[in-house]
Order: sequence, then structure tokens, then C-alpha cells
Amino acid sequence: MKNTFKNIDEYVLLFPINVQEKLLELRNTIHTATPDLEEYIGYQMPAFKYKGKPLVYFAAYQKHIGFYPGAEGIKNFERDFEERKYKFSKGAVQFPITESLPFDLITKIVEFRIDEIERKKP
Repeated sequence: MKNTFKNIDEYVLLFPINVQEKLLELRNTIHTATPDLEEYIGYQMPAFKYKGKPLVYFAAYQKHIGFYPGAEGIKNFERDFEERKYKFSKGAVQFPITESLPFDLITKIVEFRIDEIERKKP
């Protein structure tokens, strides 16, 4: 997509209703981790900052929702991804669009990333 989105709402509206619902649930799940999140669009994807630092990104595709918690966010949860049979790479995991999102796992990943940012504070 070569569009420039002003906010997450504009991004979400591009997709069919069933995908919109998943994206909004994902957004709400990320927000439940802490009230101190800033939403923005980064790399043409919905993104969140915690205390000014990038936290996580997500994006919808035809067959999956990509979730991008960074290299350490992936590395720390590889076993969970393997057990649940999710495709993943160095910086992303793919949640099949036809399945329910693993909100418990997403929450753990977001909390891990928040802790990671807190530990790196000067």
C-alpha cells in the first residue's frame, strides 16, 4: 500500500469488517498493557510508542495479521510461536486471519517490550 494514513482509524477502515474487528481488538489489547501509549503510523503500519520509544507495530494482509515487537520480542517468545504453529521471523510473527488472535500471548509480548524499554532507560 502506498497510502499515507493519518491515524490507526484510517488504516483499519481499509479492510473488511471481520478484519477491522480483529485489528480493533488487537489495538485494545495493546492499550490494556499500559495507559502510557502513544499511537502513530510508522512504516505505513499502526504503531505504538511507550515513553517515546517504539513498542510494537501491526499490519493486516490477505492471509494474516503481522505483529512486529522487534527482535527481542520475537526471540523471547519463539517457543510459544512454535507451539502454536505461527510463522515468525527475526522481527515479526504472523497470526492467521482465519483464526482468533492470541490475546494472552500478545499481552505478554507487549508487557515484555514495556519492561525491555524500562530496563534500557538511562
